[in-house]
Amino acid sequence: MIPTPMATGPDVEIPAPHFETRVDSLIRTLTLREKVGQLIIPWLSGSYTSFDSEAFERARRWVDSTRVGGIIVSVGSPLDIASKLNRLQETSELPLLVAADLEWGSGMRLLGGTEFPMAMALGATDRELDAYEMGRVTAIEARAVGIHLTFSPVADLNSNPENPIINTRSHGEDPKAVSKLISAYIRGASEHGLFTTAKHFPGHGDTGTDSHIDVPVLDACWDRLDSLELVPFRSAIAAGVTAVMTAHIALPCFHEQENLPATLSPVLMTEILRDSLGFEGLVFTDALIMGAIVNEYGSGESAVRAFEAGSDLLLIPSNIPEAVNAMVAAVESGRITQARLDSSVARMLALKETAQLFDRRTVDLNAVPETVGNSEFQDIADDIAARALTLVQPGQIDSFRSQTGRTALITYAEETNLTLGQVLSERLRIRGDTVNPFRLYPSSGPMSYDSARTIISNNPRVVFASSVRFIAWRGHIALPDSLAALVLETSANKPTVLASLGSPYLMNQLPGYEGAYLIAWSAVTATERAVADALTGRIEITGRLPIRLGPEYPRGHGHIIRSP
Repeated sequence: MIPTPMATGPDVEIPAPHFETRVDSLIRTLTLREKVGQLIIPWLSGSYTSFDSEAFERARRWVDSTRVGGIIVSVGSPLDIASKLNRLQETSELPLLVAADLEWGSGMRLLGGTEFPMAMALGATDRELDAYEMGRVTAIEARAVGIHLTFSPVADLNSNPENPIINTRSHGEDPKAVSKLISAYIRGASEHGLFTTAKHFPGHGDTGTDSHIDVPVLDACWDRLDSLELVPFRSAIAAGVTAVMTAHIALPCFHEQENLPATLSPVLMTEILRDSLGFEGLVFTDALIMGAIVNEYGSGESAVRAFEAGSDLLLIPSNIPEAVNAMVAAVESGRITQARLDSSVARMLALKETAQLFDRRTVDLNAVPETVGNSEFQDIADDIAARALTLVQPGQIDSFRSQTGRTALITYAEETNLTLGQVLSERLRIRGDTVNPFRLYPSSGPMSYDSARTIISNNPRVVFASSVRFIAWRGHIALPDSLAALVLETSANKPTVLASLGSPYLMNQLPGYEGAYLIAWSAVTATERAVADALTGRIEITGRLPIRLGPEYPRGHGHIIRSP
């Protein structure tokens, strides 16, 4: 017997059951002002302060009264930072998300932590394993002191040699090569417990102005942006990057208001980042204290506009109470909807839950010295620094590598970098050279340069070690004209090596330079050791340019010197 088919009725959509999460229940308990507080991330010095000091009391008020969602910690000893963060975590009703800028390793913020060479050095080695290891080591050391998120990797393509603020922070100028390295870094960090941030969206590399001072302009429309600047960000998103940080740069092609920073642009931060690229994670503003934002819009309005554009978390408002009040007023007036606010708060709380901060938010202080800056991690940094050395112009470097001798070592760096050249000088002496050092600074005048010439005249060969690097709020990055003249004058008369422990673009100021040009990419201990070993023939030189230095030196150029 064939059964009679049952009558069919209209389809009924049955809603999926909703199980309330910890995040859902927490959001329902928060007041409007507490929700806004979760989106504010102030800056905290990492240096030692007693728990009853004025500085620490100010931080405690952020936590107790403003109910900030997190802290950005700056430079200090690992134990000072860890103990300070532990106390703030114990004070806070909700766990704090702790972030730090660790672009070149934990040593950028943790005194005694592992310092890697700058990101462009990874571009010079072009090895994914190097980027992975940098992410891994940074993660282990950061989590040991209570840091959960790093404002790295830099996903900008440094295609403008005049860029005063990105420079060696970028891995290079080729989108595919950069994408490969930042994806590996993200994997290394995230697999070892550290959340990551791709910055500065939609790409800060081809600009010529420091956004700490004013609004840089990127003359790019969609076709250019899609095929160049956005490529590394897409790769970062595919690799699982936790957050994206905005850039305070203007893209006139997308707005009638030509100087509108991307941070305040719904087109860039929502239509492109969220809708086109499909990014679902957290969006951080770059620091709202920077001149490109605060000078034009003020602390309160800039916070509201950034949030309206699509950011979730508001970094370092110049005036925290003003920013909180402006956000609260915007919600109360209907300018910002409650649903929009709750969505960002939910992202923040969900990240804290993923980090298991509701279960444990403090760290074991006894474990810090066993982890941060250990010799295994430093060996990895040393190895990368050595393989990243890039010989652009060989000059007479073979004469340095083949024999020891009397050498004038002329170092140049900011007054704040008092130790530059000490490791290099000591290492050269250990390798057999007689070293006569002299130090120059940006403030050095004619008498100092006369003294340097005297040292140079008394030695048969010369090494210039220069740390010309990006510095926020300066607006330019270059050798002083007096130093460029001294380098040219010296190279015309005796064997000379110019070792750049910073910007690779120094040759643009040295037309006719006849000496060797060796790029070490950054002024950290590992690179000074590498330069000394390269000059004395102890290691090979194998790095290749990840950027162009004019038509004569294309990307991929580099003189390879193998060991005998």
